[in-house]
Amino acid sequence: MGTHLKLTASDGHTFDAYRADPTGTPKGGIVVIQEIFGVNHHIRSVTDRFAALGLVAIAPALFDRIEPGFESGYSPDEIQGAMKFVSNPPIQEWLMDIAAAREAIADAGKIAVTGFCLGGTLAYGAAVNLPGFSVAIGYYGGMIARMAEQAPKIPTMLHFGELDAHIPMSDVDIIKSKQPAVEIYTYANADHGFQCDERGSFQPEAAQIAWGRTLRFLDSHI
Repeated sequence: MGTHLKLTASDGHTFDAYRADPTGTPKGGIVVIQEIFGVNHHIRSVTDRFAALGLVAIAPALFDRIEPGFESGYSPDEIQGAMKFVSNPPIQEWLMDIAAAREAIADAGKIAVTGFCLGGTLAYGAAVNLPGFSVAIGYYGGMIARMAEQAPKIPTMLHFGELDAHIPMSDVDIIKSKQPAVEIYTYANADHGFQCDERGSFQPEAAQIAWGRTLRFLDSHI
């Protein structure tokens, strides 16, 4: 459904993005932020799903700053290999790329931002730091607790799995206590990556509930 295109960030960096457009007049737009596995099949499929629901959707390839064209699957070796990208993450540069992606679809109307894992953290960072977004949804963002002193400037929803060894519920409690206006949901039988139907940690019931909440939240703010 989608196409690949080149975008340029405000610092001159040129990078790839995957864009999917709806049939007919769009309801708005959404920036979909990758996990540590790049703009892989899963992220492209999520982007396509949003387009099928009437949104112009775009997924910027953030790792083009480090290794252009990188994408991987979810085997233990692939996960270990992908971790190198977040050992010293260039958060501010990635936010520039997210801003460029938003600008590329600005004519769609109100623009949302969502992301998974690394992308969940960056969706929260965008809600705090980047103008031009109307709503943010983050899934299992592991570094959000470290950013919890900073309040999002737009309506924000977060999803976490209660079995997630990477994000203890004590971290979720920190976010809840510091940002009571943020809508936060936890899922009792869900692990990290529960929303991804290509991972062993996929939890269909939690994924369905979280997706429904996400769509209702988007509908309320776009």
